[in-house]
Amino acid sequence: MFRLDGKRAFITGAGRGLGRAIAAGLAERGARVAIGELPERLSDAESAARELGGVAVPLDVRQIASAQTAIAQVLEALGGIDILVNNAGVNRPQDALDVTEEAWDAVLDTDLKGVFFTAQAAARQMRQRGGRIVNIASQNGVVGFPKRAAYCSAKAGVINLTRLLALEWAPYRILVNAVAPTFIETELTAVTLSDPALRDEILSRIPLGHLGTPDDVAAAVIFLASDEARMVTGHTLLVDGGWVAR
Repeated sequence: MFRLDGKRAFITGAGRGLGRAIAAGLAERGARVAIGELPERLSDAESAARELGGVAVPLDVRQIASAQTAIAQVLEALGGIDILVNNAGVNRPQDALDVTEEAWDAVLDTDLKGVFFTAQAAARQMRQRGGRIVNIASQNGVVGFPKRAAYCSAKAGVINLTRLLALEWAPYRILVNAVAPTFIETELTAVTLSDPALRDEILSRIPLGHLGTPDDVAAAVIFLASDEARMVTGHTLLVDGGWVAR
């Protein structure tokens, strides 16, 4: 079960951390992987590509032209795209009263606009033979958390965008789902989790009593990308240790 032999996967923001773990999980199950990363971090993507036998592609999801070019490069390198994982994301923790236009745009352009236009570019070629799109959302798209006005807004948008795309693209046999993790120990969350009091507060809200790992998220992505999930679309799979169930 959950084999991906012969599938071609493109993972955005996968030079390190969560994205790299997702790429590794897909590759371990037989997929050929393309790793998208910001031009200034392309060396990370190239390192991951060498390790996983894939290819590295420069990508800035904030720029529509960059997303379109990256999709074209992946098509040329792999011959097609069967799986797209929209993982690239940023967060700018700030009190709502202090959020600037620049910070808001940086988060929304990466976490929501980038998801849509990368998915759109991939779906234009997927519609010929079907495919899978997995968007990395967040539990913060379902429940609020302090200092995350832009992030919560973007991730909530990703969750409803996932539903909409699943409906529109079902006739093309493109299944669109999302994975919504709790706090995962990565470079992106290092600053937040380095505060002992905040870390304890976060752990107190997770009924299972521990943080998630990148492999926990990768496992959910693998399921949604596999044939075993052929009747699952428009769904957001929470990987939150029970946080939202409270």
